[in-house]
Amino acid sequence: MKRVVSLLFAPWLGAWVSLMLGAGAASADNTPVVTGAGAHFAWVVFESLKPDLERVSGRSIELYGRNSTLGMGCNAGIKTALQNRPDHETFGFVCCPLSDREVESKQLRVYPIALEPILVVVNRDNPVSGLSADQVRGIMRGDIVNWKEVGGRDEPIVLVTRLHCKKRPGHWKTILRDAKEFRQQRLNVSSAADMEQRVSDFRGAIGHIGSTWNFSPDSRLKVLRIDGHEPTAENLQNRRYPFFRNLSAVTDRHPSDDVLTIIREVQTGPAFRRIASRYNLLPLNPPADQASP
Repeated sequence: MKRVVSLLFAPWLGAWVSLMLGAGAASADNTPVVTGAGAHFAWVVFESLKPDLERVSGRSIELYGRNSTLGMGCNAGIKTALQNRPDHETFGFVCCPLSDREVESKQLRVYPIALEPILVVVNRDNPVSGLSADQVRGIMRGDIVNWKEVGGRDEPIVLVTRLHCKKRPGHWKTILRDAKEFRQQRLNVSSAADMEQRVSDFRGAIGHIGSTWNFSPDSRLKVLRIDGHEPTAENLQNRRYPFFRNLSAVTDRHPSDDVLTIIREVQTGPAFRRIASRYNLLPLNPPADQASP
């Protein structure tokens, strides 16, 4: 079994070690590959657009962050961005807003991409199909501990949380502002895949996950309406849906022209509009044909 696990993770581990050591891979024409890494939910956007990004930049791109595997996440995105140098061009992507203090102290540049709805999810066998924002917060705090209190079965609520990037604003903090406010009796998970699994495991479970998560075919999750509203870009824009996070790209203070071309294509390109529509993302930049010169 140990050998099987090692073989499964060897490709990921090798890529991760190479990335952290700054070993710049090269494409077939010996041009260094541009490397991007970071949080899964922003990775989905870049990975979905990879052919377009390689076409407009004329560069090969390697992207890391699927399910934030092997330490990937917002912190890894920032570290990757700061590894940038002329022979090893890098950028990162994050799913949390960064404070002005962090941006200044780490000498970063931030490029907003989109707002992503945070889905409140329950087990498919749960008869509850919607909650108010106050009820969600009450469940997360532990004020509400049984589904019968919100129109469901007489069954304990199993809270599943993923409270990453605790020192940064936004993301799950649109639900409750501090990790200390969440109910102590809960299941903490370290990845979105674990979130899907745990909520699938328990009929009385409730959790939260980004809209760019691609649910597995055998997923047993159901997305709730909040205050009667679906988690859509339109409802984010008109502020009817209350839970969301910020997807952004980050670089050091001296990104190359090719890295900037890649990021701008994500921010404003036509292909991104299609990805945003697929995942109910709210773009934060005008399309390229509407942008100021």
